[in-house]
Amino acid sequence: MSEAKPEFQSDFEEFDTQRPQTKSPMASIAGSVSLGLTTLALLSAIAIVGTSAQALGTYNTTHLGRDYLLPLWPSNFDIRPTTALVACGAVIIVSSAISLVLSFVPELRAIQLKYRGIAFLAPTVGLIAGLVGTSFFYGVNASNTTSSLQSWSCQWSAIDMNIKPHWGTLCRQSKAGLYLMVMMIPLQVIVLSAGAVGVFAAKPRLVVRERKGSPAMS
Repeated sequence: MSEAKPEFQSDFEEFDTQRPQTKSPMASIAGSVSLGLTTLALLSAIAIVGTSAQALGTYNTTHLGRDYLLPLWPSNFDIRPTTALVACGAVIIVSSAISLVLSFVPELRAIQLKYRGIAFLAPTVGLIAGLVGTSFFYGVNASNTTSSLQSWSCQWSAIDMNIKPHWGTLCRQSKAGLYLMVMMIPLQVIVLSAGAVGVFAAKPRLVVRERKGSPAMS
């Protein structure tokens, strides 16, 4: 009678896969960066609307019309760049505020996490608003015959006035609104990039864990 061959028994177990429960550090960093820059965009937009609206109000109160012989403002004058700064700044305020509310309210944050494309809406709207706001200024500023509120007020900024329009103050307000709007373009691009990194880093990944063992002979 032949001797039975030894049987091998393996203590190896099947691979166990599970999803990580902790949030990715990169996703947390990207979320914090996006949140901070969105707050900065909101504050900058408030400053844009404040300075530009005040400059626009000064123009409206000092604009006398063509019937007067000594008007303060030229006949070939385009107020659209300043109006665009106010309108686009208001759009950025609304979009940034909505984005921050979605980030802080737990119920709304759950919706944002489920539909991650929502995170790109606010910076996209802000980027478009920034491009529109600056394009109006540079389009009018390229003209040699039409003046904007900034170009005209800065032309006379050296004249010290005790009453409105206070050319120097008006010039600084106009420049501040424009420069902040120009800054808004790269700022929103960075927010978009941070959002993209956060969405990519937050994707669930499978972690494979192997239970080690050794074959045993019986």
